[in-house]
Amino acid sequence: MTASTRSLELAQTAATAADSKQAENIVALDVSGPLPLADVFLLASGRNERNVIAIAEEVQDKLAERGAKAIRKEGMADGRWILLDFGDLVVHVFHEEDRLYYSLERLWKDCPVVPLAISVEEA
Repeated sequence: MTASTRSLELAQTAATAADSKQAENIVALDVSGPLPLADVFLLASGRNERNVIAIAEEVQDKLAERGAKAIRKEGMADGRWILLDFGDLVVHVFHEEDRLYYSLERLWKDCPVVPLAISVEEA
């Protein structure tokens, strides 16, 4: 992996924040090789629109506490696919149906998975 230490730390913070709001299927991918604009994509799913928005808001709050502010935000009004761009870290919070449809993991399947220290529960 070639992702920066800072982006890996922010990804861990974002994953922990998402987990605290009952995000499901949290995955971080090191996209620094094929994508020069970002180091890590963090993907998480919510059960419904309100859950997706709550996850995204918690991620923003916790990353702001670490001094990272979103450069760009998309999808907050709809709560289906929220993209939060923090520069080296891009967080994608999906409604579970949209996550299956867009299947970003499949698109970025050649990128290494970044290990995260969060509780992983089987559904």
